[in-house]
Order: sequence, then structure tokens, then C-alpha cells
Amino acid sequence: MPNSSSISEFLLLPLADTRQLQLLLFWLLLGIYLAALLGNGLISTAVACDQCLHTPMYFFLLNLALLDLSCISTTLPKAMANTLWDTRAISYVGCAAQLFFFFFFISAEFSLLTIMSYDRYVAICKPLHYGTLMDSRACATMAAAAWGAGALYSLLHTASTFSLPLCHGNVINQFFCEIPQILKLSCSESNLREVVLVIFSACLWFGCFVFIVVSYVQIFLAVLRMPSEQGRHKAFSTCLPHLAVVSLFLSTAFFAYLKPPSVSSRSMDLTVALLYTVVPPTLNPIIYSMRNREVKDGVRKVMTRCVSKAVNCPYFQIHDM
Repeated sequence: MPNSSSISEFLLLPLADTRQLQLLLFWLLLGIYLAALLGNGLISTAVACDQCLHTPMYFFLLNLALLDLSCISTTLPKAMANTLWDTRAISYVGCAAQLFFFFFFISAEFSLLTIMSYDRYVAICKPLHYGTLMDSRACATMAAAAWGAGALYSLLHTASTFSLPLCHGNVINQFFCEIPQILKLSCSESNLREVVLVIFSACLWFGCFVFIVVSYVQIFLAVLRMPSEQGRHKAFSTCLPHLAVVSLFLSTAFFAYLKPPSVSSRSMDLTVALLYTVVPPTLNPIIYSMRNREVKDGVRKVMTRCVSKAVNCPYFQIHDM
């Protein structure tokens, strides 16, 4: 049986068994990837360029869009390349790097979602203290803490996972390097440390989830006490998208990492992985822009500015003459 020192590459799970279906999935994933790049890119540009969006909530939304872009770019391009060229291989170093960056971005995103729930709690339940508690320095510190915690968290998991001896081959039953699938390759008596770390992580994430739920219970109670219908609508329009993003992210990620082995299958693992790696980064811009008028106005300004610059481009002016 091979050990980790003799493995130079891993074999990932193909997305389809037939060549025709592989090509169909390639074009589907390419469309999803481009939609995620466009949506998150527009939100990032709108928040960065529109002075009306230079507030704590949209500063965190900018960080969320950057994390979504990074997260989907860690897994999907390699999967698309393997699907297009009908290959399965990923190097040992490439697998470790993919696992590190994916866990880094996904952990930082969950930390950021927790911070965003606190931001909404302060804005709605303690509006008089919002300027003090959520000033620019505090926001920058919290965002940096989310990114830093994600990096440290990912480093621990990556080092722990790839320090295990791998005794069951090099075939990963997933389209990217995922911790549960790599643990299946390790010696059964040696992976207790990483299993304990995964359980600890799940408890930590569940604690953050409880914090988010408690925050939103207090938010909704405060919103229902608002006398103004317009104020209630504005509060719900900023809170409901965030709650939808958190629910989608957590439900799929928890199921992927905590489901019993008895309910695991190749098609189910692949479907769940696509749900929590591809769907949230693609839907987040849509969810936030649908319910938020300020984001839609900011995106509209960016698109109008881009179109006007394209129309005034010397290339078009020369060809119009």
C-alpha cells in the first residue's frame, strides 16, 4: 500500500462518465463561473466606487464578494480544466494548496458572515451607538480578524491533514481536494487527530451559528416594534438577504462535513460539494442586489459608467465616422 511519501499526485473524481456529458458540464460550469465573476465583480466595483456605499455594511459586503470570488476560483477552474481535457490528476502540492486556500476563504467567509450579523444587530438594536461601535477602525479590525482567523484555521487543518500517512491509494472521491475525502485515504488508526479537529471546528461553527440566530431574533423583535412601515421594510431588505446567504452556506457545508458515512454516495457527495462551493458565490450577488435598492443603484451606476466609457472610446468614435 502506498504511503504519503510515495504519492506525487492525486486523482480527482470526474464530473461525468461520458465525454459528451463532460463537455456539457464544462460549458455549464463555465457559465456559472463567469456569472459569479461578473456578479461579485460588479458588487465589489460598486461598493469601491460609489461614495453612498462607503458604510460598514457595504464594506463587509465588499469583503464577502472578494471571498466569494476567491473561493470559487480555488476549485472550479481546476475542475473545468480536468473536465475539458478529460484528466483527473492534481499534484500533491497542488492538492495541499487547493485545500489550504479553499478552507482559508470558506472559514474567513463564515467569520465575516458572523461579523455582518453583529453589524446589523448594532445598526437596528443599538442605533445610537452604531457610529461608535462600528467606526472605520473597528470595521477594518474585524475584517482583518476574519481573514487572519481563516488563514490560521486553514493552516492548522492543512498541516494536520497532510501530516497523516495515506494508506489507501491516491483516488479522491471528489472534484476537488476536500478534507473528508482525504481522511478516507489515511490509515484508520491515525486520523483521530484530524477527526477531533473537524469536530471542534463544527462546534465552533455551530457556536457562530447560534450567535447569528440570537442576533437575528433580537433584530426581528426590534423591527416588529418599529412604528414606521418604511423603516421595517428597509430593515428587512438589509437583513433578509444576509440571513438567506447564511442559511444556504451553513446548510450545505454542515451536511457535507457532518453527514453520516452510511448516507454517503458518490453522486450525493458530488452534488453537495457543488452546492456549497459553487451555488453560494454565484447566488450571493443576486440575493443582495434583489432586496437592496442601494446596491442595485450602485451596480447600475457602474454599468452606466462602463457603457459610457465604451461608447466614448476612440475606437468606436473612429469607426462611427
